[in-house]
Amino acid sequence: MEMEECIFCKIGRGEINCNKVYEDDEFLAFRDINPQAPVHILVIPKKHIAKLYDTEEISLLGRLLYIASKIAKDEGTAESGYRVVINTNRNAGQSVEHLHLHLLGGRIMHWPPG
Repeated sequence: MEMEECIFCKIGRGEINCNKVYEDDEFLAFRDINPQAPVHILVIPKKHIAKLYDTEEISLLGRLLYIASKIAKDEGTAESGYRVVINTNRNAGQSVEHLHLHLLGGRIMHWPPG
């Protein structure tokens, strides 16, 4: 898929509205339209990267996690606990081919997931 057609690229460029919770020059975080927990936020790099294994930009990946942890604090889920998930490919549940992280919190998480 070309980045011009990618829904997350369109959201990152502001062509599609979202319920934004964080934005800087490189990243955007917004509430999931189909939440699986009281707090369900997607964090995306604005740069199109289809899969987790498609980048070796360690600083980008580190910032992705840092932003998620900052948002968890801002959302009040850091102390009670939260989950960070990156799905890669169809069998893992990746439905949009643009690297994104799910921040889930506000309820008890069960193990094993899936």
